[in-house]
Amino acid sequence: MEIKPIKTKIFKPGDDLNKFLFNNLPPLKNGDIICLSSKVAGLAEGRIYPKSAKLKLIKQESSYIKKTALCYFTVRQGLICANAGIDESNAFDKIILLPKHPYKTADTLRRTLIKHYKIKNLGVILTDSFILPLRSGVINIAIAYSGFYGVENLINKKDLCARPLKITLVNKADALATAAGFCMGESNNQTPLCLIRGAGVKFTATSRAKEMRYPFKKDFYYPFLKEII
Repeated sequence: MEIKPIKTKIFKPGDDLNKFLFNNLPPLKNGDIICLSSKVAGLAEGRIYPKSAKLKLIKQESSYIKKTALCYFTVRQGLICANAGIDESNAFDKIILLPKHPYKTADTLRRTLIKHYKIKNLGVILTDSFILPLRSGVINIAIAYSGFYGVENLINKKDLCARPLKITLVNKADALATAAGFCMGESNNQTPLCLIRGAGVKFTATSRAKEMRYPFKKDFYYPFLKEII
């Protein structure tokens, strides 16, 4: 698999996202996956506000909110995140919100790129940083994706000892976002785009917005989250 971060000019409020992608992406091939920082997608949608509105917007964007030592623990559209995904870094002294409907944004971008590059199979991932429980630092995850199956079901397949797997699902969307995020960086790298080739995923033209949602009562963290979500 090849992962190529793409250095770009700084995307600013009012810039056209389609032109930005066309000007910075190389010729795309069938089977490519494009990772895009959700911050750029948020900027393109005009989701930029003054810092004074931060707490109000965190509450507005969240279905659950709780103050912690470092930030607000929030749930936004079924996803646990810090401060409802609202970002202050590289935000032109303002704050940037996540795209309003991330999966719709990813779907639209995929259709636009497929048409422009005249290809059939293409994946699009919107990435954002994420904090893991009891782990230092952040990684990138897919807040939305389009064009491929993001979860591979290995249940009933056998391991090396011929033991059937009982609960194993492989989260390919987040794994690809994490790999891309490692190459894209988190500070002044100026690489909000990443091209992945040879990922070995199964492509589809249908929306996959629901496949990432694990049954809540079966979730590993259910005993701790059941009182708040």
